[in-house]
Amino acid sequence: MPFNLGAPELIIIGLIIVLLFGAKKLPDTARALGRSLRIFKAETKSMTSDDDQPTAQPAAPQAQAAPAAPQQLPAAAPQPAAPQQPADAVVNGVPVSDAQRDQQRR
Repeated sequence: MPFNLGAPELIIIGLIIVLLFGAKKLPDTARALGRSLRIFKAETKSMTSDDDQPTAQPAAPQAQAAPAAPQQLPAAAPQPAAPQQPADAVVNGVPVSDAQRDQQRR
């Protein structure tokens, strides 16, 4: 259904738009419309370019992605108060003696 819009009809439509929006808001409205169209065009272009690129790797099997059931930790397992350090422990590049480790545990 083609619209037979000539110059007089377009001028009338333009005047109605100016009356509705006002001369002050019309540039801001046109600017916002232009930004929206630019974003829309960029998104549709990226969608078509994504379709053109072949996938490099097949999808991973679901069995490896997540375990079947989460394991529960026993509730009665005691947690150590301080992490135990090996006999030749080094903290910030400085060796820690046995006496210093004993003081940290208290």
